[in-house]
Amino acid sequence: MNNSKNISIIGFAKDLPNICSLAGLLCAMFAIYFSIEGHFQASIISALWSVLFDWFDGIIARNMKGRTKEQSEFGAQLDSMIDIVSFGVYPAIFILSYTEYNVWFMIVAFLVVASCVLRLTYFNIYGLIDSNTYSGLSIDNNIIILAFVFLFESFFDHAIFEIILCALLLGLMVLNLSSIPTPKLAGKWIYVLIFYVMSLTTVYSWMINDMI
Repeated sequence: MNNSKNISIIGFAKDLPNICSLAGLLCAMFAIYFSIEGHFQASIISALWSVLFDWFDGIIARNMKGRTKEQSEFGAQLDSMIDIVSFGVYPAIFILSYTEYNVWFMIVAFLVVASCVLRLTYFNIYGLIDSNTYSGLSIDNNIIILAFVFLFESFFDHAIFEIILCALLLGLMVLNLSSIPTPKLAGKWIYVLIFYVMSLTTVYSWMINDMI
């Protein structure tokens, strides 16, 4: 008998790593909301925190004792579903909102979501090249890079920066779908990510206050 039948959906949701994953989903939903409203700095802050929660759910899962195989498998599937929202749907909505929903940019938005779905499907089947190496660029890096590039938005005309963002997202898409070996950033890299997220949260918060 499959032991997972004895665990309700809510029972899986109460698993600590899954709670962390769902917190990341909440951040992604705020990121989408702020994008739609045109509050791009606040959107990026929320997206960065979704990345941080995405890293922490794996750390928590690896360090928890007594987790069952079913809990691990459920957590992996949940994480993948949330990644589609955080790293596929969100940047697509971000670029659509930034370009004032110009229908021509729907092509870019579609490619962003499609590449995310393709990469995650491939990863779910084949996994890592080895324990420390991805095939292609991991999609969470897209948000990390986008957040850095958007810092320079005020230096460009809006129309020019639309093209820069599209080129960036398409370039990242190519790297996501490539077979280029890229290192899996884990271990002490979490401290680098925490510093990065905190720093950019501070900078973007200052930018928001300066605009008010």
